[in-house]
Parts: sequence; C-alpha cells; structure tokens
Amino acid sequence: MDKICYIYKIKLFFLSKSNKKSALSEIHGVEQPETLSRIVAHQIQQSRRKKPLAEELIAGILKGDKTALSRAITLVESTNPEHLEKANEVIKGCLPHANNSNRIGITGVPGVGKSTFIEAFGTYLTSIGKKVAVLAVDPSSSISYGSILGDKTRMEELVKDKNAYIRPSASGDTLGGVARKTRETIILCEACGFDTIIIETVGVGQSETAVHSMVDFFLLLKISGAGDELQGIKRGIMEMADTIVINKADGDNIAKAKLAKTEFSRALHLFPAKSSGWIPKVTTCSAYEQTGIDAIWDIISEYLELVKANHYFEEKRQNQNQFWMMETINEQLKSHFYNHPNVSQLLEENKKSVSTNEISPFAAAMDLLKQYFNKE
Repeated sequence: MDKICYIYKIKLFFLSKSNKKSALSEIHGVEQPETLSRIVAHQIQQSRRKKPLAEELIAGILKGDKTALSRAITLVESTNPEHLEKANEVIKGCLPHANNSNRIGITGVPGVGKSTFIEAFGTYLTSIGKKVAVLAVDPSSSISYGSILGDKTRMEELVKDKNAYIRPSASGDTLGGVARKTRETIILCEACGFDTIIIETVGVGQSETAVHSMVDFFLLLKISGAGDELQGIKRGIMEMADTIVINKADGDNIAKAKLAKTEFSRALHLFPAKSSGWIPKVTTCSAYEQTGIDAIWDIISEYLELVKANHYFEEKRQNQNQFWMMETINEQLKSHFYNHPNVSQLLEENKKSVSTNEISPFAAAMDLLKQYFNKE
C-alpha cells in the first residue's frame, strides 16, 4: 500500500512540472447555439402575444389561412364581453363570402362510431376534391364543466389532410349539445373556402333540433341490434333524419345490419311526408372498412339536387337565419340580465330567500325582473 502511494506521488510531481495539460483536467465546453426549435417557439410566442386586428383575421380567413380561422373561432367562442364587438366585426366581414357550402349534421348514440364514420366520410370527400370542415362538439361535464376535446386524436388521418379542418368545441350547457357559437363558426369556415361543413353532435336527444336548425342535411347514425327501431322516444329524431345509416356493417354484423335496414325502412313509412318532398332512405356502411361511404354521398347529392331544384334549400336557409336571429336575441337578453349590476346582488339575496321559503320562486323572479326594468 505504501509503495502504491509513493508511485502515485511521483506521478503527480512530474505532471505538475510538465507543460502539457492533463487529459483529466476540466476544459470549458463550447456554448451551444440557439436551436431552430427555440427560435420558432419564440416567434410563435411573440405572434400570439400580438392580438391581430379584425381586418387581419378577415384577410387571413379569405386567403384560406387555418391559423387565422382558428383564432377567429376562438374569438367568437369567447365569453369575454370585450371580444364581442371584435367577433361581430369579423363575422360581418366574412358574411358576404359565406353561404356557399353544404352543411351536414351527423348524430347518433354514444358508441355508434360517429368519429370513425366522420373520418372515413371526410377522407372520401377530400379524395373527390371537396374541402371539409368538421365542427365536432364534445360533451361537457355537468360537474366540472370540462371537455376532453379528443376528436383530433380520434381522427388521426383526417387531421393531417390539407383539405380538411377539425375544430372540437365544448358543448357547455347549450341546446342539444351544440356549441354556443357553432352557427357563427359555420360562416367563418365557409368564408375560409370549405365547401362541406360537417357538424358532429354529442348524441341523440329531444334537443337535437338545434342541429337540425343549422344544417341542410341531417344524417342519423345507428347500429344493428340496438332494439330501438320503433321506440317512441326516438320518433322525433327519426322524423328529422333525411337518411339513416346503419354503421358497423362488417364481419358477423352484415346480416344484422341488413335486417336493421329493412326494419328502419318500414318504420320510416309510418312518418308523415317531408315538406322538402324528399323520401328518407336507409343504407348500411362500415366506417372501419370504409365500405358504403360513396353510396352515402350519392344519397346526399341526390337530396341536394332535389331541394335546390324545388327551392326548398333556399327557403330552409332563410328560415334558419330568422330562427338564429331570434335565438341570438334571447341569448343576449339572458346574458345582459345576469350581468346587470342591479340584478346580480339582488339575485344572490333572492336565492337565499327562496332556499329558506321566505319567498316563492315566482315572486322572487318577478322581483328581479322589476329591478331589471327599473320598475317599482
């Protein structure tokens, strides 16, 4: 041990006397250059900090810029009162370039395969030269009010298509699970050059009329063996449907899908004739195997040809515009009422009084309305 220590001391002595640096000595490394990703990230961050003017958003949308479209939709969906004026300015600038698309609503119970079907359908449409915008409405939690917004991950192929645009939105507490500003979003997408707008809803329900009131064609997606072919609770939805598609018609389900097609076709004959003159059809498809998709587009094309020829298409659009004008008035009145300074304080007081049965809910409501209209 002593011998090893002695040899080690000798080596250290000669190293200290030598002009050469030891390989063990520490040297300062070369400073790493700024990476491209950091530069790009910084540029993106700076551009986001700068809020674009309404004119810049309009110009970007009309050029087909998806980034400008996304920023405009975010502005439209904002609940911030300061954004309302700017959003209205953007919509007004885009309106003359809108109303030049076919709007298709797609609904169905959870698990029927809506996202898979829309991806297959959208991919087919882009393959024949269409520009497709998908407005996918995700259900919001009634407890946390949050939404997953996972449609972009479920539609992996379509989201990469340059001729497609997917915009997931939270349904919130709006009628039928339709995002509060979906109607305005349609206008922006049309101005951006998308000729086919697909609106996916959260599921089947009596309030699905909100979807029907903003689309030209309403498609109901079903699966075989669900046992709801003639249930009265589904009558309203089936009456609104322009076509019923039995999805997942593949493998062992082919025979069941054909049987379901027959049963639904018989059920449709029980409903009154549509004012459009269109006779609803039933067909089958497999979104997974991408079979039967072209036949669905043929049905939609046949419908559009009919309603445009008999002028029902234009008449329906006009009625929808009037409907959404009234809906906007109702929404703005409601928002103005709850944000009124005189109402907000009294509202909390009346809530407590109603909870303790000191005043009836109806009397409390009338008291608030009198306060709102400045009446004694």
